Amino acid sequence: MLVAAAVCPCPPLLVPELAAAAAPELDAARAACTDTLGVLAAARPDLLVVVGPAEESAHGTHAEGTPGSFRGFGVDIDVRLGRAEAGTAVPAPSERRLPPSLAVAAWLLERTGWSDAPIQGLGVGEPWEAERCIEVGRHIAARAERVALLVMGDASACRTLKAPGYLDERAAPFDASVARALGKADVAALKALDTERARDLKASGRAPWQVLAGAAEEAGLSGALLYEDAPYGVGYLVATWS
Repeated sequence: MLVAAAVCPCPPLLVPELAAAAAPELDAARAACTDTLGVLAAARPDLLVVVGPAEESAHGTHAEGTPGSFRGFGVDIDVRLGRAEAGTAVPAPSERRLPPSLAVAAWLLERTGWSDAPIQGLGVGEPWEAERCIEVGRHIAARAERVALLVMGDASACRTLKAPGYLDERAAPFDASVARALGKADVAALKALDTERARDLKASGRAPWQVLAGAAEEAGLSGALLYEDAPYGVGYLVATWS
């Protein structure tokens, strides 16, 4: 059963070395992510599942110890998703690697010294329909007696003229509705997110949030919104469910 969840944004710019001189702009987001991971640790889960958006080649599960990297973004930083158990084969550089969203999660977990439970990763696709995401969430919640989720994903990328998706007047109301749902642990509202609207607004978190909704159906958790802002015209949200 799901006992806790953390929702974090997944821009590689969370890594200060990548953001360089602009790193202080996301200090508050980094601090909120640290706080929400503390909530996960306090829940003492038997299993942590990290869910994030991924390209088709990275859909599906990623074992503990799977490597990731930010070299493609211009910084010489490598990460791993937790620590592989003794005797576990770790993928070679030419084999399966973490998508950027899970690499950011791995960096956050390393930064906070996570060692509280085994970790599994799951890359989900933007085209996945709500029903599929919700069903995946249900299966995740049944994997262990005490399951925690770290859910990575951004809100709209259309909040300003300079945003990656340019300005769309629908973006701010969409992000506000997601922030309310995450802040209240409103499972029904997350399930009802408009898939097409999310796609139009380039909201990478839609599918991961709906996985969370499926996992939390029977959990009865309470939510708290820790951070909400749109630097660079992209909506970033941090929330805890416990």
